[in-house]
Amino acid sequence: MPGRGEQLVAEGWRWGVGPDWLARMLSGGVSRIVGRIDAGLERGSIRLTLPDGSRRLLGGRRPGFDAVVRLNSWRALLRLATSGSIGCFQGWQQREWESPDPVPLFALFMDNATALGDVGRAHGPWRWALRAFHWFHRNTRSGSQRNIHAHYDLGNDFYAAWLDPTMCYSSARFAPGDTLEKAQERKLETISARLDGAREVLEIGCGWGALARHLADGGAHVTAISLSDEQLAFARKRHAGASIEFRKQDYRDVHAQFDGVVSVEMVEAVGREYWPNFFDCIARNLKPGGRAAIQYIAMRDDLFEDYSHSADFIQAYIFPGGLLVSESEFARLAQERGLEWRDRQHFALDYAETLRQWRLRFDRAVADGRLPHGFDQEFVDLWRFYLMYCEGGFRGRGIDVAQVTLVKRA
Repeated sequence: MPGRGEQLVAEGWRWGVGPDWLARMLSGGVSRIVGRIDAGLERGSIRLTLPDGSRRLLGGRRPGFDAVVRLNSWRALLRLATSGSIGCFQGWQQREWESPDPVPLFALFMDNATALGDVGRAHGPWRWALRAFHWFHRNTRSGSQRNIHAHYDLGNDFYAAWLDPTMCYSSARFAPGDTLEKAQERKLETISARLDGAREVLEIGCGWGALARHLADGGAHVTAISLSDEQLAFARKRHAGASIEFRKQDYRDVHAQFDGVVSVEMVEAVGREYWPNFFDCIARNLKPGGRAAIQYIAMRDDLFEDYSHSADFIQAYIFPGGLLVSESEFARLAQERGLEWRDRQHFALDYAETLRQWRLRFDRAVADGRLPHGFDQEFVDLWRFYLMYCEGGFRGRGIDVAQVTLVKRA
């Protein structure tokens, strides 16, 4: 019987790199690749041990993130040089490289992304093949259903094993001393406050229903939509009796009038070609003077174009069809539709802490045998890498998370 999570593992890009001696030859020599990384590290350092036992210090010119890496095979370098972050994961999974803590390494690469240039990105035929791979996962109506199923329908019992009791799967908002649950509740409060007392609210991408319930408890009637069968079944059961209508519905099919619209980290599943449709949905369904509260994850604008023209580890293995947003493009699309862009707040380090705590909880669930039956070691490795990779991205400030209020002009 196929294991749970097998679809995500199988979705990932596969590319063999040959025997170790061939990898070293094709990589153009260790010195060239390692030298490019060294030259691109304006801040921070890597203490690198090569397969022959020799050691190198890369960077170290200015303070920054400091990583420790041991290469067990020359193939790890070829994977990185040809298929970027996807090759980085595959090399780690195959134990071709290791680190006592990969998070500073990912943060270091993100912090130095401009100076590193295309180091760490896919090249040549790998880049074109990955673009085609991503294109086949674009978010058409049927494609959105498949993509959502691949990630969110891993099972409510899987997510419940390591999320906090709110079942929020998005960045929390931390204050000193907060538990994860308290920080998630704080996030719900900050989103709700942006709606300024709206009574008829549309939630686009409702997850397991925590925000809809928070709004309903505050007196709103909520129409909450999702494409995930698993999440909707959970939400309907947990929040039965609340003033919430949970619907399986594509955002493009909503035609009604609401005082408020909320969407928390759903836009990353939309895809660039459908961003105008997303903002059309908000503008169409929001009453004049109404407010939309959006929480989104953005790639730094100066990195966005290169990022968007390929597919990275997250798109290949974790969120098929996903794409982080360009904040400047989002603001323009909103304003073109009569939606004023107000009170943007960034909190990248809160997401880094959220991810760190998720990883600790995930590791405990694995160690205690609390993951549901069917998730094998290959999937566990994939998920742990995903949480570390994302944490590093936020700590390195190449990606950010923000909330913004959109107000429809009367």
